[in-house]
Amino acid sequence: MSAVRNAAPVIIKRKKVVAGGGHHGGAWKVAYADFVTAMMAFFLLMWLLNATTEKQRKGLADYFNPTIPINRISGGGEGAFGGDSVFSEEEVAQNGTGASNHKPTEERQAVGQTGTEMKEDAAAEAEKRKMEEMQSMLLGFGGESMVTQNLARHIVTRLTDEGLIVEFFDQQEAPLFAAGSAEPMPVTRDLAGMIARVFGLVDNELAVQGYLAAQPEVLRKDPAWDLSTARAQALRRLIEEAGLEARRVQRVTGFADRIPAVRNPMAVRNNRVEVILLRSNRI
Repeated sequence: MSAVRNAAPVIIKRKKVVAGGGHHGGAWKVAYADFVTAMMAFFLLMWLLNATTEKQRKGLADYFNPTIPINRISGGGEGAFGGDSVFSEEEVAQNGTGASNHKPTEERQAVGQTGTEMKEDAAAEAEKRKMEEMQSMLLGFGGESMVTQNLARHIVTRLTDEGLIVEFFDQQEAPLFAAGSAEPMPVTRDLAGMIARVFGLVDNELAVQGYLAAQPEVLRKDPAWDLSTARAQALRRLIEEAGLEARRVQRVTGFADRIPAVRNPMAVRNNRVEVILLRSNRI
């Protein structure tokens, strides 16, 4: 009994173990690493915006946003036809009848490479070639011209998405109209006759537009709108009198002095009229 009383007491020491290592744990390190990465990406983006041109930035944007067309019309399905079924109007391009309707409507009829698209492209290309031929006839690109030297100095042509634009403009010593009026000069009558002959070779619709040079002083009553429209109307009448069908003219417009052709708004070159041979899809 005495031996038991004299034995040293047993002391059990328990240590509290904190998981995560460190006083506050290690989660803050992950958050800090994410923050540093985001800041690095942000400053890299700022540097790229400052150190690259617009064209280079466009290239970078295209690189990270590729657009590789697989099919002209994609239904997003996983099947062999890229849609729900062969007869699905919403997922599969159609070239004829079928699907849920015996005769699909025009707005529901998808255009594919084997449908009407190729015909439309061929027609547009043929129309473009025809306009280029008429442009050559007007300016004599291929040799002989239908325009005399006296008329050619008043003409500028250009082929645009709207159609073939033939522009007639004033020369310093040879105006197209009498000063301050819509009375055509003899050269304007000759130009109208030439246009009627050349544009009579095709059936496209036409548009006529008038423009004026700006006045050196501000007038209380600006006649530019009425005069530019009157000159366009005068040219239209001359073209029709020369033999062009009146029904082919779709619009006659006056732009006053709002759209100058050259930098100086008061230059004589801004006094002009345009005849546009419209493309078939621009009517």
